[in-house]
Amino acid sequence: MTNNSKPCISLAITGASGSLYGLRLLECLIKAGQQVYLMVSQPAQVVIATETDLQLKSRPAELQQQLSERYGAENGQLQVFGKEQWMAPVASGSNAPRAMVVCPCSTGTLSSIACGASNNLIERAADVMLKEQKKLILLVREMPLSAIHLENMLKLARLGCVVMPASPGFYQKPKEINDLIDFVVARILDQLQIEQQLMPRWGNEFDG
Repeated sequence: MTNNSKPCISLAITGASGSLYGLRLLECLIKAGQQVYLMVSQPAQVVIATETDLQLKSRPAELQQQLSERYGAENGQLQVFGKEQWMAPVASGSNAPRAMVVCPCSTGTLSSIACGASNNLIERAADVMLKEQKKLILLVREMPLSAIHLENMLKLARLGCVVMPASPGFYQKPKEINDLIDFVVARILDQLQIEQQLMPRWGNEFDG
């Protein structure tokens, strides 16, 4: 049985290209036994349909069931919230998760978080992490970066955010696209202090 009082990880998937990073991270968090609060923006739904063969349900309850079945989540392990579900735990510092990841993070979401807009649940959830001084990880996916993007990232980094551009390495000699995805997801899991066997660490090889 999943312990619902266990500190959770909040995951937001926004409308930047790179939805496979967010979906793979969700899969890994579920497999690691983490309690996950998930938010998927409407632009992210469009991007996921474009970049994958997955057609996500639009209603939170239906999406929760769909992804729970897809990734083998235990009953109650995954909770999905809509953009205006203001009674969700992530909307208040009194019940905030231990960490939040925006993966991928569009530059529009980046801007909204940097200025504290809180116009939807994803933005509010990120604002809660900032005010409660909890870990907020932003996997920014854009190229090239404008001065506005860089200023927003610098502002948030100075506030304690972990800004992680979606920038896979190649020293592991990737053979397929999933190797590149796993490289980035492994670094996120490291930041969350969750054990991972996706990629060997620099200078090491996995046993066997």
